[in-house]
Amino acid sequence: MILGSALPGLFAAIRLGMRGLRVLVVEEEAAARAHPAWREPFLPVGGGRGGVLDACLRELSLPLVERRRMPLDPLAYQYVSDRARIEVGELGLTAEEWVTWGLLKPDEARELLQLLAQASRREQAAMLEAPVVKTARLRGRGRPAPRERGLPVELRTLPPGVAPLLEDQLRAQHHLGEAPVPPEARARLYGSVLDGGVLRPEAGVYLREVLRARVRSVHGEFRSVSRRFELVEVASAPGIVLERPDEVWLGRALVINAPRHDLGRATADARGGISPLLDVPPPALRRATLHLRVHRDALPEGMGRRVVVGSEAAGGAPVAIQAFPLRRGETACEVVASTVAPAEPARLRGAVGRMEETVRALMPFSEGRMGRVRFEPPTWDHDLCLCDPPRGRGWPAEVELRLSSRPPVFHLPREEVAALG
Repeated sequence: MILGSALPGLFAAIRLGMRGLRVLVVEEEAAARAHPAWREPFLPVGGGRGGVLDACLRELSLPLVERRRMPLDPLAYQYVSDRARIEVGELGLTAEEWVTWGLLKPDEARELLQLLAQASRREQAAMLEAPVVKTARLRGRGRPAPRERGLPVELRTLPPGVAPLLEDQLRAQHHLGEAPVPPEARARLYGSVLDGGVLRPEAGVYLREVLRARVRSVHGEFRSVSRRFELVEVASAPGIVLERPDEVWLGRALVINAPRHDLGRATADARGGISPLLDVPPPALRRATLHLRVHRDALPEGMGRRVVVGSEAAGGAPVAIQAFPLRRGETACEVVASTVAPAEPARLRGAVGRMEETVRALMPFSEGRMGRVRFEPPTWDHDLCLCDPPRGRGWPAEVELRLSSRPPVFHLPREEVAALG
């Protein structure tokens, strides 16, 4: 049984199913009803044959027809600052843009980007080949990780012309809270966009929906819960008991795929007691999100499908914006924006308001053609918490998944791989 329908749990469900287990994914009803665009990752990289995303999907035995629906896009994203609108993607394209906008001279741009690309490829090899978790049966297989890790000496101080762009790109990708990004992850994320992004040539093609369909058709089922429930153990089998109707769902093992703090509050008993497995401090930072529906005529022709508005132009943390392709016959498209903000509700609301102003500034002809999509946000089945790993843990250190041996309870600790995006 997997509690939560975020991406890590969907990957885990398929991997467990491939080992012969039947999997039940329990999701919050509000999460199941939300538009899939709201939970789609901002910048998946490595689409197309040979890319990191394609390698992961092959490991899940997804058929080629499904992998072809997410091919390589030479353009990863568009960076918007007060002074420039820079397209970032494959190395040649990025070098030309940096030179055109006066950030670096031609030789400097090519040399810097080649160093970034080499460092990123070394980290990609480590990410795909090195052990990730501490349980021997789950260790990665392949050659040892490369010895040279992180950023080379030449990149430890970035040129002033490109430093703001690279730092904003980093913040838009990683999911740490206040902890510094380790040099290994920094090297990976600086250069990962030089492989391009993932193209969405078809409307309605979402990575989460592709994985959900695979789980449902081959490996298990989904059930949704709308009311309070509690964690239980019956004859050493972990599971949950629903408040109404009075049902108990059990599994051979329980995998927690949700922010433990939020899940703990959602599963507190009638006296407010929280399971020790879920009693953790609240996150200081979250991702504030905004879902808009925009008429196609309001989208500027030169605007990329993925945009990072720099921190200076956004008046705070950088804003990541995605515009999804139109379905046939539709006149409005889905636009989702996100930024990092303090977790207090008032601060989150303020961040959402500033994001809407930022999006409207990008689309000067959107008056009367843009509106918020209202929906009930999930209370626990989401991936908006930005948590930091305990000191001395987190990528590239190996991850501990087991929370309890009896009953067998595991946790997918996103904070320990949050630096990788």
